[in-house]
Amino acid sequence: MASKKQVKTSPEVNRLKAKYDSELVEKMMKKFSYSSKMEVPKLEKIVLNMRLGDVKDNSKSLQSAVQELEQIAGQKAVICYARKSVANFKLRQGQPVGAKITLRGSRMWEFFDKLISIALPRVRDFRGVSDKAFDGRGNYALGVKEQLIFPEIAYDKVEKVRGFDITIVTSANTDEEAKELLSSLGMPFVRR
Repeated sequence: MASKKQVKTSPEVNRLKAKYDSELVEKMMKKFSYSSKMEVPKLEKIVLNMRLGDVKDNSKSLQSAVQELEQIAGQKAVICYARKSVANFKLRQGQPVGAKITLRGSRMWEFFDKLISIALPRVRDFRGVSDKAFDGRGNYALGVKEQLIFPEIAYDKVEKVRGFDITIVTSANTDEEAKELLSSLGMPFVRR
């Protein structure tokens, strides 16, 4: 008795992850003529990085910025400290200079879904994101000018409007493969 292997679907599976598994793997295998499903590029991680150069005098400002970043990502942030002193920037060794969060797995898929379906459309005069921000190895970098585009942030409680960087790391070998992956998942690239 040969039985077909059934895939268990849990309610926690993100809609983009399900779309990737069901449609995109086959589509990209045909387009790029991969010999195995393991060759198909996938999202590996998303890194959020906020520089906090203005908080060296105010520790409360540091706490509120880190808390906002944690609310956006749904995960605890790591505070980055200065490695050496720089007199011109009034920076001492060991002073906090930024915060970062690395998202993987289900939290990564949830954040990516929230980014492309909720946050980016809330940007004023939004026409799409640039397709020139790939690094040559299949990774994409995006800068967000204000944290207010995310629904978790209450406008009244924001102390200062801050931006942060979003880096989407894929397993793609070329920028063309990564662009195809991200656009198939719904990343709104500018039409040229």
